[in-house]
Amino acid sequence: MMEEHTITVLLLGDERCGKSTFLSRISQGRQNLQGKAPITLLRDIDQPFIFEIRSRKGQYRFEFYDTSSPESWRLLRPDLVIVCYDISQRLSLINLQRVWIKEVRSVFPSSDVLPVLVLGLKRDLRSEDDPNGIIYPQEGYQAAQAMRVDKYIECSAVTGELMTEAFDDICSTAVQTTTADGGQSEGGCIIM
Repeated sequence: MMEEHTITVLLLGDERCGKSTFLSRISQGRQNLQGKAPITLLRDIDQPFIFEIRSRKGQYRFEFYDTSSPESWRLLRPDLVIVCYDISQRLSLINLQRVWIKEVRSVFPSSDVLPVLVLGLKRDLRSEDDPNGIIYPQEGYQAAQAMRVDKYIECSAVTGELMTEAFDDICSTAVQTTTADGGQSEGGCIIM
């Protein structure tokens, strides 16, 4: 019988940056990550959003929370934090750097060993017509490096672009948190 590990994952980021849509897409199962099925949005009151995954290494229960609920998210003790921003909104990236990463570092006492990922959402809305300028992947990656996080990932939950890769990267980092080595990457941010 495989041992089951429970892993708490917290998504932080500005309101409307795409966290709920991302969680709603992954809740539909791996077969629907590519964006072919319509998204039914999860309700905040249904948190935590539970996902069960089996692999050769074991059985894992992922409990996803985001900033909108519970009110006391600061009381959670996550195994993994994902700070999110909206690729189509420059202010969202600025808040990621000025607000959200500081929240992580100040709220969680284990932030020096807590794996932190940056997730750029709404990749489908990246537009060259944006008056605030385009946020290209390399700019998001550089911001992630400056914040000294473990990984930079981006995707679109609406179209499914890079959803499978993003979900796999999140899961592999989360699974590593159950090992003696932990989920932090060696030597800084890597792009996925």
